[in-house]
Amino acid sequence: MKTRRLKTALFAGTATAMVAAAAMFAPLASAQYDTQEGVTAEVNNIVANPNVVPAPVDWTEPRRHLVELETTELVGQLADGTTYTYWTFNNQVPGPILRVRVGDSVEVRLTNAEDSTMMHNIDFHAATGPGGGAKASLAMPGETKSFIFQALNPGVYVYHCATPMVASHIANGMYGLIVVEPEEGLPPVDREFYVMQGEIYTEEPFGTPGHNTESIEKLLDEDPEYYVFNGAAGALMNTPLEAEVGETVRIFFGVGGPNATSSFHVIGEIFDSVYTMGSLTSEPLTDIQTTTVAPGGAVAVDFKLEVPGDFILVDHALSRAERGLAGILRVTGEENHEIFQPLDGESDLAGH
Repeated sequence: MKTRRLKTALFAGTATAMVAAAAMFAPLASAQYDTQEGVTAEVNNIVANPNVVPAPVDWTEPRRHLVELETTELVGQLADGTTYTYWTFNNQVPGPILRVRVGDSVEVRLTNAEDSTMMHNIDFHAATGPGGGAKASLAMPGETKSFIFQALNPGVYVYHCATPMVASHIANGMYGLIVVEPEEGLPPVDREFYVMQGEIYTEEPFGTPGHNTESIEKLLDEDPEYYVFNGAAGALMNTPLEAEVGETVRIFFGVGGPNATSSFHVIGEIFDSVYTMGSLTSEPLTDIQTTTVAPGGAVAVDFKLEVPGDFILVDHALSRAERGLAGILRVTGEENHEIFQPLDGESDLAGH
């Protein structure tokens, strides 16, 4: 059986009122910040590009894949003027999305960067084995650990760091998705996207400029200051999902958490198919407005784009939009007034 190296490339990164509020916290591509010691340090864009997803499975026999991941600790831009020390897989949040076929073997090679201050590991929810690989992959700074598992069950699965305190490692950015396609594959679509939701718990109140630090007390109280798509406040306003009228799109959506359940909704759209709880073999639900995704859970949603415009991704617990949780699906193309037509113009003050 040949080993196939999975690509884990690094990617840098409502109503008008909601868009504007989230855009205030859109991360920049790169910046600098002043440490408490007065040293100027680099700020990294840790936002995973939602438009980059591995191609659908095109093989029919089991394969062996090599997945190489590096755990890193680096300063990233949490919001405009606000930085935070993230813990990541491959310098991005969420970590790279992986894609295999049921029956494939996945060799995981996890390297903990030499300058890390913590031990790190990885737990694949798609893996059948102790800790999902967590014990086998626990690496000290500078170490590389490996294990292999067979993808026995199709589905959309979360992976995350499982080093104690597990909730802290996840909240700091250490989560991602792996898609295990069924033998027959998935229904074809024109575009696919990758979005994950998380929370960040800072000592400083939401919107405080400068370098923010983690609050374990707020983490234990499940009281985050920020809610984020793809790692940073308003990240998917600055790096929107992009598609065209007439296309059918699929969003692979997961919740890293570690604590909050998401009521995932795209304002102005209806999900044609929802692969509930990430199951790719159950009959999908149809014509769904909002889908619930638990921490450590995932879903795939398909829908056809009928009209152009900016469609806002939210958790319909909408107070979270005021803490950074909103994104844009930007659809270009010709208007279709048979489906939607403003009769008296559009207001910039609409609330939803």
